[in-house]
Amino acid sequence: MGQERGKYDFYVGLALAISSSIFIGGSFILKKKGLLRLAKKGSMRAGQGGHAYLKEWLWWAGLLSMGAGEAANFAAYAFAPATLVTPLGALSVLVSAVLSSYFLNERLNLHGKLGCFLSIVGSTVMVIHAPQEEEVETIQEMAVKLKDPGFVVFATFVITVSLILIFVVGPRHGQTNILVYITICSVIGALSVSCVKGLGIAIKELFAGKPVLTYSLSWILLLSLIACVSTQINYLNKALDIFNTSLVTPIYYVFFTTSVLTCSAILFKEWYHMENDDIIGTLSGFFTIIVGIFLLHAFKDINLTLATLPVFMRKEEKGFTANGSVHYERLDHSVENDSCTESSDIHSSDTVSSRRNGNMITM
Repeated sequence: MGQERGKYDFYVGLALAISSSIFIGGSFILKKKGLLRLAKKGSMRAGQGGHAYLKEWLWWAGLLSMGAGEAANFAAYAFAPATLVTPLGALSVLVSAVLSSYFLNERLNLHGKLGCFLSIVGSTVMVIHAPQEEEVETIQEMAVKLKDPGFVVFATFVITVSLILIFVVGPRHGQTNILVYITICSVIGALSVSCVKGLGIAIKELFAGKPVLTYSLSWILLLSLIACVSTQINYLNKALDIFNTSLVTPIYYVFFTTSVLTCSAILFKEWYHMENDDIIGTLSGFFTIIVGIFLLHAFKDINLTLATLPVFMRKEEKGFTANGSVHYERLDHSVENDSCTESSDIHSSDTVSSRRNGNMITM
């Protein structure tokens, strides 16, 4: 009975994670459209510290969509392990890429389609090899996990790095380096996922009739989650406003997922109960997703589709032949020049020799 219940929770968490990716992927597009409209109106941009987006309904629609996605994601963590839920965020990248090609005029070429396929394959592999048993079942167990020395060191490190990026690095390089704001969102996101996981367990216990509201840890987790999510939203808005969506989305996914998987390994120790083949499968799926996301966005400016592939290959072949001809032609000229240079050098040597021997003829 317990094993059947575990499978039921696993598939419920899987469905919630997929729906979450759809809502979150769409939210990027809505928020970007809202920020672009504000830029056309001449309002102070979010990347410059402005908050005019609070008056834009498209931005609020994106925020509501993200809220629905985060709510589904929140619920997914209560039913399934973080090792499964977090990597499935790659689906939001696919949704964002497809919608960007329709609503933001950002092309999805052959590389992008191949990247989408690889991301789906990688996500499927991770679902197959993800752990189907929960390590933490009660809020008391969560409290013990949070006091673990390894997690205390990790949380201290994350908070220190975040403060340095926010107050020292951000003001200097945030406008020019895409990694600054995204790193802040990602490392803070690792802590927010831990809070979500703990609150999800608390809510499950609340529905079971247990007095979780009397536990101080429940309120600490709630306040910590609010602080983390507020910070994430603020700096994600800045990154989206300054840099291209097709760059922000994949980089944020890779950084955020890596942070969460690291935090999960330290806090929940779900990896300790996985077989070796499942660990290899999970990591392989994750790296496959990264390759897919790289293909999806690294070559986005190349206008290559299945229809234009033969033409593109013929152009490349002609270009190679032309370059080869030019190369040989230049080589021939070089040989001739070398011969002329050599003759000139010989003539100069004879002249110098004649001068030294006193046989220089005076005209």
